[in-house]
Amino acid sequence: MKSVVATVFQFPLNTFSDYAERTEMFVWTLPSVTMNLQWPDKGASQPYILSSVGPSVVEPIDWQSVNEKRLKLLATVCRNSSLWNLTHTTVGKFVLDRIFVCDKHKILFCQTPKVGNTQWKKVLIVLNGKFSKVEAIPENLVHDHERNGLPRLSSMTDTEIHQRLNSYFKFFIVRDPFERLISAFKDKFVKNPRFEPWYKHDIAPAIIRKYRKSHHDDSESVGLQFEDFVRYLGDKSGRQHLDRQFGDHIIHWMTYAELCAPCDIAYNVVGHHETLERDAPYILKAAGIADLVSYPNIPPGITRYNRTKVERYFTGISQRDVRRLYARYQGDFSLFDYQRPAFLLG
Repeated sequence: MKSVVATVFQFPLNTFSDYAERTEMFVWTLPSVTMNLQWPDKGASQPYILSSVGPSVVEPIDWQSVNEKRLKLLATVCRNSSLWNLTHTTVGKFVLDRIFVCDKHKILFCQTPKVGNTQWKKVLIVLNGKFSKVEAIPENLVHDHERNGLPRLSSMTDTEIHQRLNSYFKFFIVRDPFERLISAFKDKFVKNPRFEPWYKHDIAPAIIRKYRKSHHDDSESVGLQFEDFVRYLGDKSGRQHLDRQFGDHIIHWMTYAELCAPCDIAYNVVGHHETLERDAPYILKAAGIADLVSYPNIPPGITRYNRTKVERYFTGISQRDVRRLYARYQGDFSLFDYQRPAFLLG
């Protein structure tokens, strides 16, 4: 299978926290390159079935064909001019900061928060030789990018970036966009298991002050509600000032297109959270590392799309706000074959 990509790199001279104001940049255009993507032997081919229940639920299968179908859809949507602003992004420092490098095995992994990235980071940490097995990696080390042995693509020279993007095995993982937002909301504003106080004490009050309709009940003390979060995310222009203020923390709810530039980088594999039990072994095999490391055990049912949960969280939220939210994430729904949530949009 061949994929052709021509990429323009724009590297900001300022820090990420000012990414929305990239006024000083140098531009570097990569020549068009042809990527020869090598897949493992298919063996006996079996038909795959796309279920009508839930987004992109796939039943047993020839996974090479499934991945090729995903990449073909991705390429088709990337060419859709009506969605261009929602699917294309500059491959600058912000995107390169999201891509982790394993030089030993020539692998690039783009981080899409709230889609099981911690486990994939563990896989790469083992491959880079920092630990011998994923079970031995302390949880607090995985996201410590000064000590976990995972270099980012942004730390490399222009030539090194060019060479890796054009020759390494590249992948990332996606999940239903609305379910991902629910996960981000729960993780950062409700449970906050990593004890990151800035979400509760800085980000939540700022969103409440701007987007909560009623302030008659000492509303900031109530805490951020999902309705406030939805209204903030769906505000096409008004949220930009807040996003600059929030800095790097907004990666947990940015679109896949903004995070990984899938229309501007030729990825080899796009995995789906909903089928991760089957995708993970395929990715390891396709990357040529299946004999070196295993993906951590996945608790039964944890990756399954939960429509009931989505309906519960969106109960009471106006259709206007849901439509605005969908308008922002429509590119992600389309690129990765997630069904339009008609049960929410009417």
